[in-house]
Amino acid sequence: MVEPRLKETQENMVKAVEATRRDLRAIRTGRANPAILDSIRVDYYGSQTPLNQMATIGVPEPRMVVIQPWDRTAVEAIVKAIQSSDLGITPSSDGVVIRLPFPPLTEDRRKELVKVAHRLAEEGKVSIRNVRRDANEALKSAAKKSDISEDERDRLEDVVQKMTDEQSAKIDTLLAEKIADISEV
Repeated sequence: MVEPRLKETQENMVKAVEATRRDLRAIRTGRANPAILDSIRVDYYGSQTPLNQMATIGVPEPRMVVIQPWDRTAVEAIVKAIQSSDLGITPSSDGVVIRLPFPPLTEDRRKELVKVAHRLAEEGKVSIRNVRRDANEALKSAAKKSDISEDERDRLEDVVQKMTDEQSAKIDTLLAEKIADISEV
């Protein structure tokens, strides 16, 4: 009963770290990054289609993303979807290819993005702590039902705390890397 619960706790904590990694990857830095387009959905023949499923996305130079739709009739819809997103980038299109020039970030914008990164990292840590809380409650319940001893519960709570510390450290590392990317001029 206890081992599957610990494994589930570990998996949920890893999922929280992965979600945080995805969220941080979507924050724009000074360099062009195709991952910033992962959240964009295009109204394509009446359905919301992810952009990366309807075009080839490339980075030919450090400050430019090039989108080449597989269907030329989708160019206008893609441009509209990018303009209506909160990326803050103005696409330019020649009817075949869409170019997204990434202007250098201002110092104020960098500070805002660092704050956003901190907020996302803290949300990830809160998720991890919630998983820890649920695991500890399950352990206390098992001890109350006499499924495990008090000493075993204490030992397992220590194991859960070590998992929490490991995963929180991973989020701290992701945050430090993202801040370095944002701060890079």
